[in-house]
Amino acid sequence: MAELTLVEAINEAFHTELGRDDSVLVMGEDVGRAGGVFRATAGLRDKFGADRCVDTPLAEAGILGTAVGLCMAGWRPVCEMQYDAFSYPCLDQLITHVGRYRWRTRGGMEFPLVVRMPYGGGVRAPELHDDSPEAYYAHTPGVKVAIPSTPADAKGLLAAAIRDPDPVIVFEPKLHYRTLRGEVPAGEHVVPLGEARLAREGEDATIVAYGSMVPVAEAAADALAGEASLEVLDIRTLKPLDEDALLGSAGKTGRVVIVQEAPRTAGYGAELAAILAEKAMLDLRAPVIRVTGYDVPYPYWQIEDAYMPSVERVVAAVRRTLEF
Repeated sequence: MAELTLVEAINEAFHTELGRDDSVLVMGEDVGRAGGVFRATAGLRDKFGADRCVDTPLAEAGILGTAVGLCMAGWRPVCEMQYDAFSYPCLDQLITHVGRYRWRTRGGMEFPLVVRMPYGGGVRAPELHDDSPEAYYAHTPGVKVAIPSTPADAKGLLAAAIRDPDPVIVFEPKLHYRTLRGEVPAGEHVVPLGEARLAREGEDATIVAYGSMVPVAEAAADALAGEASLEVLDIRTLKPLDEDALLGSAGKTGRVVIVQEAPRTAGYGAELAAILAEKAMLDLRAPVIRVTGYDVPYPYWQIEDAYMPSVERVVAAVRRTLEF
């Protein structure tokens, strides 16, 4: 297998899926001639033409609204929101239309629409370029949410999202577009939505994470290798959630630390903690602890590192649960 960066794996997924299915098209700001601001769509316009790799105006609501009509006409559009916080103008379309069409048509209409966007911090970007808004999307009925943490999963989850009959939001950790490399299967590669990945096995406690926080969780497990055997569970898909994997790991270790980059209040980690409280209470030997971002706007790059969950913060949380 070839060793690719995360963004190279995404690009390979696009080439494979557009070549496999003529109804798939990519649309967004600078995705065509420029190949995307992160080069995720490089080469698509040259290979598949301007009708299937479409440069759009700078209008996120218009991008998603157009994709709604394309879906209804039989296309499978993949919309790129150039940055995480640029996606907020399209929330109206997403909540009032995209998430409701299967319900609105009593199951008569599939809605194979994908919205993908880079998310998270660590790249020293300005305001509205470094958010972690997955909770908005996971809270919206009718849409699925996936977040890869490895190049192989970036390719496989995007392929699964494109092939899915329902709308899927794919968040890609921009920090790791070019800082992570890994083996990626050639050709068609699909990672089913709704299946977590056991990043490493352990016995004493579980660290649950997704996206950009999985490498942080693994680094924390390495840092504590002499003290404890830690399991790292990569959720991969926020909706549908692999509850069996979450509860199974919690039942095995009895202690859980959840790590998310997003602000703390009503974050996705709170949903995971609630599930554990409802369904794994008798298996837990310590309270569930969350390590999160703070309830503030994402800060400027000078103090960005103080905002993001660090290995040190995760290590401290694991020690707290082990000492309980």
